[in-house]
Amino acid sequence: MSTLPAVSRAWHLVARPHGWPKAEDFALRETPLAAPAEGRILVKNLHFSVDPYMRGRMNDVKSYTPPFQLDQPMDGGAVGVVVASNAEGFAEGDHVLHGLGWRDYADVPAQHAKKVDPNLAPLSTYLGVLGMPGLTAYAGLLEVASFKEGDAVFVSGAAGAVGSQVGQIAKLKGASRVIGSAGSDEKVKLLVEEYGFDAAFNYKNGDVAGQLKAAAPEGIDVYFDNVGGDHLEAAISRLNVHGRITVCGLISQYNATEPPAAPRNLAMIIGKRLRMQGMLVMDHQDMAPQFIQEVGGWIASGELKYRETFVEGVENGVDAFLGVLRGDNTGKMIVSVK
Repeated sequence: MSTLPAVSRAWHLVARPHGWPKAEDFALRETPLAAPAEGRILVKNLHFSVDPYMRGRMNDVKSYTPPFQLDQPMDGGAVGVVVASNAEGFAEGDHVLHGLGWRDYADVPAQHAKKVDPNLAPLSTYLGVLGMPGLTAYAGLLEVASFKEGDAVFVSGAAGAVGSQVGQIAKLKGASRVIGSAGSDEKVKLLVEEYGFDAAFNYKNGDVAGQLKAAAPEGIDVYFDNVGGDHLEAAISRLNVHGRITVCGLISQYNATEPPAAPRNLAMIIGKRLRMQGMLVMDHQDMAPQFIQEVGGWIASGELKYRETFVEGVENGVDAFLGVLRGDNTGKMIVSVK
């Protein structure tokens, strides 16, 4: 332990945000480090994840995952290297995936760490395309939305970590048409030219419903929702009979302080016999081996492409998180720890 620092820097939530989070809602604090106790490992984090769902954990409400506690280190997905081990099966130099991000060093219970191989794929991919967002896309499309060959698919937030993978998996599985929405002309170009979407539009350039109608003149069969609001309303109007909606995220509402104005057409769910289902990736861990095998193969062959946006330095973790909420990232947003 003599070569290790005496402290770890960790981000704490110090105030619960009202609306958009502010820098002063967070504090980067030093916490003491000691040799790991029995059954624990000390990990030097190399990358940690910042994700839209973390905004919900900043509210003091009961949910599917406990809220962040005030004046305590925040957590989330991370990959790193073991620098000290007091646990059978883990040795110094092993690379691991675990849940204690938002810090530069993590004291991790060994049962909550999983070895990963940096020779199979870059470590950062275990937080994105081969990690939780990737499995979310895979299970949300194939299992929750019951995707079948020939379906027309619309994905909102399509240039993000989840959405970009949903659209590509749909194409690889035989979708008749894949449409995406994104927040910049550059992202729209990426969706069509690199990810192979049949059509895409910039939701900031005009009415979402009108742009979706033009992109999907024959309607859609599946809507993968990362946004909610006017995107969900537009999708309901374009869904064909027996269409399915996977509700993965509602980023348009995460920082809202007033109820949303849309959707106003939920009654159409009845006449069209639509199925709308929320999803949590933790319910689909049984699909992980199949997901890794199939998606890993597509990545190796070049059939599935991915982007990552890196922010350097643990001290810039909050800036990276706020960037995700603003849509600054293309693909997975990752904080690389110096």
